[in-house]
Amino acid sequence: MSAVAEALAAEKRPSPRPTAAEAPEAGTGVVLPLAGIKVVDFTQVFMGPSCTQLLGDFGADVVKVERPGVGDISRNSFPDPDGKDNPIFLSINRNKRGISVDTRTEEGREVIARLVADADVVVSNFRAGVMERMGFGYEDIRRTNPGVIWASGTGFGPEGPYSHKGGQDAIAQAYSGVMWRRNREDLPPSIYPTTLCDYITGMHLFQGILLALRTRETAGVGQKVEVAMYDSMLHLQMQEACMQLNRGYEVNWGAMPLSGVFETTDGAICLVGGFTPDPLLRISRALGLDEDLTERPEFADLPRQFENKAALQAIFRERFATGSTEYWTERLQAEDLLNAPVLTLEQTLADEQTRVNGMIVEAEHPTVGTVRMLNAPIRLSETPASVRRPAPRLGEHNAEVLRENGFDEETIARLQELGVLR
Repeated sequence: MSAVAEALAAEKRPSPRPTAAEAPEAGTGVVLPLAGIKVVDFTQVFMGPSCTQLLGDFGADVVKVERPGVGDISRNSFPDPDGKDNPIFLSINRNKRGISVDTRTEEGREVIARLVADADVVVSNFRAGVMERMGFGYEDIRRTNPGVIWASGTGFGPEGPYSHKGGQDAIAQAYSGVMWRRNREDLPPSIYPTTLCDYITGMHLFQGILLALRTRETAGVGQKVEVAMYDSMLHLQMQEACMQLNRGYEVNWGAMPLSGVFETTDGAICLVGGFTPDPLLRISRALGLDEDLTERPEFADLPRQFENKAALQAIFRERFATGSTEYWTERLQAEDLLNAPVLTLEQTLADEQTRVNGMIVEAEHPTVGTVRMLNAPIRLSETPASVRRPAPRLGEHNAEVLRENGFDEETIARLQELGVLR
């Protein structure tokens, strides 16, 4: 053991926990639901950080651990004027403090050992086995911290033929069957452009941690929480999977013959031709057709509408192309047909509904300036999520966090000299 590591081991003291007076408060002055919960966060990219950001939004003290000099992969996703403090990173790492520790060194591992010794939650989203090889697997930590909640998000789980594979969103789409599903068989499979696998799995990880915290509160035990992108994407398809398992075929909501996206003179409109009596009759009236399409034998009932979907939707496309989105929206609404204009993200962010729902928040970053980002989607009346700090700069809170965990100034300076902290 090195001299620094010996000094660290000799100085172990529990880190201070915030009192009720010091704990983060909601806008109502009530202590946030996760205040006093200490989270050591090894996550990176999107799945894990989206989970730990929500923990921080609701009051947890989240300490993000990054690699010196490099940091979270998302710090380097795209070339950006703000470099490692780019919008991708800032969007999913607010309400965290950040330290950069070289865990390849004995001293760095001792620093982490001190942090996790009294952590309530330890979260990672490395490939299966990485935390164990670092010496911070569940069994390693629970020996000195039996109440710990050790939470892991992986691509495919800790065992099985794919367990060695990384958890990348598009790969999970491909393996889980999601990528193969499209609303027409003549369309080629493609990558869904929003990382839905990462986000859904991150939310499952968040839910699992909350369940484990509740269990520890009632039963006094910590536990391991594991989620996998593969499982989350299968679970997303629970209706389709149950049909396949029990009826031998999949249901495809995007392939319904009276639903679709149709171009107009100034954009596009989404029509959902269901949930009303006689939907095709209503569509015929809304489109101003000279005939009631339900009277044509090839469209007389749902099975025949499926068989002749191409011809039916060709009629829809031809009519929608003659008018504006607003014009068709009004006509469809008059027939009580579900529909919506197809908005860009830019339009949605500027929409009045977004403002009313409070979905855009701001934070002041010390180098970037004002950062605008999306708010937490969970609304609590008495203890709403709050933005108390922007995402940390790489290693911004090294000294602060180490002091709280019992490191003296001489040891911190020595660790900095050795390059363990950068």
